[in-house]
Amino acid sequence: MEKDAYKTISKPGNEALYKEKGSKFFAYSFPVQSETEVEAALDELKTKHHKASHFCYAWQIGQNYEHFRVNDDGEPGNSAGMPIYGQLQAYDVTNILVVVVRYFGGTKLGVGGLISAYKISAQMALDESKILSKTINLEFEVHCEYDKMNLVMRMVKEYDLNLVHQDLALDCNFKISVRQKDFQSIFEKFKAIYGLEVSSEFAQDEEE
Repeated sequence: MEKDAYKTISKPGNEALYKEKGSKFFAYSFPVQSETEVEAALDELKTKHHKASHFCYAWQIGQNYEHFRVNDDGEPGNSAGMPIYGQLQAYDVTNILVVVVRYFGGTKLGVGGLISAYKISAQMALDESKILSKTINLEFEVHCEYDKMNLVMRMVKEYDLNLVHQDLALDCNFKISVRQKDFQSIFEKFKAIYGLEVSSEFAQDEEE
């Protein structure tokens, strides 16, 4: 069964610093919704740390955790991006970018040492982040005459629904948000009431 909740962050976490054999690893987390936002966050860090040798990162985007990317930025293959991504999986977070900025300290750490350093740095960045749980919500629209308005409002209150938008200019138009797992049953409750026009792109066709 597809889950209808996910974990994410709503604001950047605090900077974390890990040191190993002279190398410094500055770790950061950012909330992101698109690759454009990923690039903006990376540009910000490259301006701040213009003398750093590596900007390694991993991001995951999508309420269903469907998109991700890792980047070793010149470090040996899979020694940086994948350990960072492993922590995104361990903390079960999405719509997030974690970047670890490395200043080389003169002593090579070896692949094993790098994997450990990037993993710990990412873990520290996530520990410095406020992780939130959010539900996946779907929307439907209700159109009715004024005599049905109070009924709609009563149902919104009874089922603890989120009224996203209402337009009461000529008649009554509502946009209502429902948690995904409850969507179909709530949608059908509204649809069963005479006098309400109910529609949604997310509703399942009863004839299927």
